[in-house]
Amino acid sequence: MVDLGFVAKIRPCLVISIPALDQDRALVTLVPHTTSPRGSRFEVSFKVDFLRAGAFDAQSLVTIPHAKLMRKLGDLKPDQLSLIEDAVCFWLGL
Repeated sequence: MVDLGFVAKIRPCLVISIPALDQDRALVTLVPHTTSPRGSRFEVSFKVDFLRAGAFDAQSLVTIPHAKLMRKLGDLKPDQLSLIEDAVCFWLGL
């Protein structure tokens, strides 16, 4: 769970950045999870016990300070993570 501020609310997000070292800025990059998918080609949906029905939105990547992270909800399986990674790469043109 992450506090994304007043407009974006507190919502589940997937951390996709690597851990920061001491000399790095204390930031993480996230893929937010929405319960209001639009059917976009950049949304990834699958069932996870610790999330309500919805989708991860690769178009809404956000980088925030570590202080905004609230709590860990669970872990995704490698095949689920791969689907989100593919959507992020597609969105970024990588």
